Amino acid sequence: MTTNDHSASYPSKKISWKGTTLLLVFGVIFIASTLRMPLTVVGPIISFIRDDLGITNVLAGFLTTIPLLAFAIISPFAPIVARKLGLELTLFLSTILLALGIVLRSLGTTGLLIFGTMLIGVAISFGNVLIPGLLKLKFPYHVGLLMAFFTMSMNLTAGLGAGISYPIANSSLGWQGALAIALVLVVVTILIWIPQLKSNKPEPTTSSKKSGPPLWKSPVTWAVTGAMGLQSLLFYTTAAWIPEIYIAQGLAPDKAGWMFSIMQFSQVPMALAVPIIASKMTSQRPLVLMFTSFYLVGFVGVVMEWTSLGVLWMFLLGLAGGSSFALAMMFFTLRTRTAFEAADLSGFAQSLGYLFAAIGPILFGYLHDLFGGWDIAGWLFVVVAMVLFFCSMRASKDEYVH
Repeated sequence: MTTNDHSASYPSKKISWKGTTLLLVFGVIFIASTLRMPLTVVGPIISFIRDDLGITNVLAGFLTTIPLLAFAIISPFAPIVARKLGLELTLFLSTILLALGIVLRSLGTTGLLIFGTMLIGVAISFGNVLIPGLLKLKFPYHVGLLMAFFTMSMNLTAGLGAGISYPIANSSLGWQGALAIALVLVVVTILIWIPQLKSNKPEPTTSSKKSGPPLWKSPVTWAVTGAMGLQSLLFYTTAAWIPEIYIAQGLAPDKAGWMFSIMQFSQVPMALAVPIIASKMTSQRPLVLMFTSFYLVGFVGVVMEWTSLGVLWMFLLGLAGGSSFALAMMFFTLRTRTAFEAADLSGFAQSLGYLFAAIGPILFGYLHDLFGGWDIAGWLFVVVAMVLFFCSMRASKDEYVH
């Protein structure tokens, strides 16, 4: 393995905050704003959708699983498409597909709800995978700073979506209007991204394919994949079950729902800070120790039913989640040499990672039904956090995948 030379990767150069560069930065920020909001608007209004369409709880719950399965299936193909069409054009087309999915999902029929959700998952997969490579290509000296903007925007709009969807669904706009609200950001993103098509360049056919062994043979690849998958499992499982856990502990349903919002917004400061800090470190292991401590204290507090301090546990879990997600995204650029290699690693890690994450909510629900409570499932949070610690520590070692 070859170690990173960070003095070469991050020399002291300034970004010109004007003209085409500023427009690209805004484009990245707006793409980030569309990658979670279409998903987080669903959870708070799932009862409106279920009751109006007369669908089962299983099908209603599947609406949150479809995008994860789409991430797992589509992610490996995103770099292939980008190589043929170019990063900028691929992202532009995926954003148009996202707009189409949101429109179809909001038309009020069960079939279009499912089909639109599938299209949304496919579209978001491209943004998830390709943005790290784009940042490495366009901002090789400032990947950490731009990744900070990216993850912060993603988390802010995710929390906003979760917060506004219920009031909208409870208004004259109904659940269809709540699902469609993300379309506003998507349309703005399409308009902002159009100028980037001028610089679109497919990968030259004469360029050599990556040297060294296949990606999947590198232990770094599997460490990064483990970090991506396990932090995703923790996020989507807590999103699905934390309110139910708190309700079982005696908290009112409305207050239990706010717990997830607290966790979501608590991710923002770490999503902003961690990429910048990580890009300047030879090894990111101190960051891994930090977020693991937050995870363990937060989950133990929840499992031990110290509900009176529930806000504190959610705050700590938010800090942990924001840190672990931001660092997992940074690994795609820190452990690779080129933009398309970063996209390859991103596609591989997110494909297997999200497939694994999709198991989490189902497994935790099964354990609850099997044991008649949340104790065993709750302690599994702690176990997963420890496995995440070991994967992230390995991924933090200063070396490339090849």
